[in-house]
Amino acid sequence: MDPRLINVVDIEATCWEKAPPPGAVSEIIEIGLTVVDLTARERVGRHRILVRPARSRVSAFCTDLTGLTQAEVDTGVDFATACRLLARDHAAGTRPWASWGDYDRKQFTRQCEATRTAYPFGHRHTNAKAVFTEAHGLRRRPGMAQALAHAGLPLEGRHHRGEDDAWNIAALILDLARTDAWP
Repeated sequence: MDPRLINVVDIEATCWEKAPPPGAVSEIIEIGLTVVDLTARERVGRHRILVRPARSRVSAFCTDLTGLTQAEVDTGVDFATACRLLARDHAAGTRPWASWGDYDRKQFTRQCEATRTAYPFGHRHTNAKAVFTEAHGLRRRPGMAQALAHAGLPLEGRHHRGEDDAWNIAALILDLARTDAWP
């Protein structure tokens, strides 16, 4: 394991404007992952795993928000395979990881339990939103786009797209690391 590297993860999940349809549950449909080298202070890998939902469908609301369609996620892998890919190809079980808030960590935990899938990550998770909020002395925890604006960084790509959001969160983490505010 290379101690300089961390995985920055952002997921997108099935969602609805109001309550989910009967029998449907929120499921991960995209995993964005950016590898950050904290020593070199750079993003060194950008990855995307599409995940085919098993108990829900992509709503029009979800497509408007994320740009992801049912046809697109139908080309993805099942959730258990996605978790194995995270472990095998991205050292998820041994490499520290971060996400913007705790939603991603909790969604993985819920979905792993519901599907009896091995949790792919180790237990060294950092809530980048909490670190950013404290480092900037903010009273409220900002959304990722607000944090980028506050830090004077551009939003690259499409907001609410896992691959792009992981890339942008990684930029915020590197900005925190430059000021020695990243743990």
